[in-house]
Amino acid sequence: MDPAARSLADAEQTPYWLDDPGRPPARAALAGEEDCDLLVVGGGYTGLWTALLAKERDPGRDVVLVEGARVGWAASGRNGGFCAASLTHGVMNGLARWPAQFPALRLLGDRNLDAIEAAVARYGIDCDFERTGEIDVATEPYQYAELRQAAAIATANGVDVELLDRDQVRAEVDSPTFHGGLYDRHGVAMVNPARLVWGLQRAAEEAGVRIYERSPATAVVRHRAGMAVRTPYGRVLAHRVALGTNAFPSLVRRVRPYTVPVYDYALVSEPLSDEQRRAIGWRGRQGLGDSANRFHYFRLTADQRILWGGYDAVYPRGGRMSADYDHRPATYRTLARHFFTCFPQLEGLAFSHAWGGAIDTCTRFSAFFGTAFSGRVGYAAGYTGLGVGASRFGAEVVLDLLAGADTERTRLEMVRTKPLPFPPEPFASAGIGLTKWSLARADRAQGRRNMWLRAMDRAGLGFDS
Repeated sequence: MDPAARSLADAEQTPYWLDDPGRPPARAALAGEEDCDLLVVGGGYTGLWTALLAKERDPGRDVVLVEGARVGWAASGRNGGFCAASLTHGVMNGLARWPAQFPALRLLGDRNLDAIEAAVARYGIDCDFERTGEIDVATEPYQYAELRQAAAIATANGVDVELLDRDQVRAEVDSPTFHGGLYDRHGVAMVNPARLVWGLQRAAEEAGVRIYERSPATAVVRHRAGMAVRTPYGRVLAHRVALGTNAFPSLVRRVRPYTVPVYDYALVSEPLSDEQRRAIGWRGRQGLGDSANRFHYFRLTADQRILWGGYDAVYPRGGRMSADYDHRPATYRTLARHFFTCFPQLEGLAFSHAWGGAIDTCTRFSAFFGTAFSGRVGYAAGYTGLGVGASRFGAEVVLDLLAGADTERTRLEMVRTKPLPFPPEPFASAGIGLTKWSLARADRAQGRRNMWLRAMDRAGLGFDS
């Protein structure tokens, strides 16, 4: 039997983080009618931070949150748990798009991560928060040259990073595939993403937020001086509405062309033995990601397992989300094969969990914001895989916008502008397919980008997992 297939033979096809006996019991669905000052739609990070911060800003504000399934069941409970300070999907993307305001964006991102750490402590959220940092590793010599250039640019722009050579990076985490790395020691924390969600849920409820699960919002319409949001068994009347629906189609139709769903996949291993742990080092417990276009991300869990994800980014047929994409055995097998290439010393290790899920991707890789219905509805979307940390900032922006406040956040060009929208089908599928093919080709060609990718760069469009 293929060793990769054998390693997956007993894997549960469920997200490791959600397979937790500590998962809170389900909340009741909304039945009948509710009135509130603020309705939050979506029980992931953006929605929960919005609800909690709204109560922190004004404890007397009446806040309701509705979630279509279970709190944290989608992207917020399925990701790798990399909680980054960057609001711009990294230094290079931020400098390319907002060079004049990058210093402010960097400072706001640092403050945001500090605020997440402070909230975890203040509310007693048991989510294995570790400020370990992250290493971007080069698995090809040309990638190390790119990391050297990135290190110089980051340092010149006030970002504290350290370039590691082959021996230095392998002293941190030992893989024969590593040629070097770029270590951000302070700008990334590792978390248990589901426990962070559940901790925010508890904190919000203790602050007085009423949370209803299994209550998908089906429509938002004007109602007198406010808004009405319908659910299958009732409706909520609210002065203001905040949307945190991530990859799911926005209730505001004109927002929909700005995001597409992309499915990402991950594996989690069985716990490492002491001998296996010594074989790879990893004493610093950093998060890691390789530097290819089709990249992997990987990290240790609190119980000494390895999470290994990424590489395949699957755009669903016609851009329509479906649970059929939540599992993809061909991708699991590819990931397992790549895992043992990276860590041959772990041959024989089995995987306990394998899963997938959708993230919301936009053409500038980082979140965008806005309002609708004359400022009564606010939204944040488009985190493109980096929402664990940036979602708290997104919640702050949405609350600022709903209040009509002039703040350092609402003055940002990032907040005041939108990414380029994706074209309608079938052009979106064709363009995304060609981009994925071109990115894979660039990985095989020492990073050289073809005419299509160069044209996309000039147009400010992109595609990332």
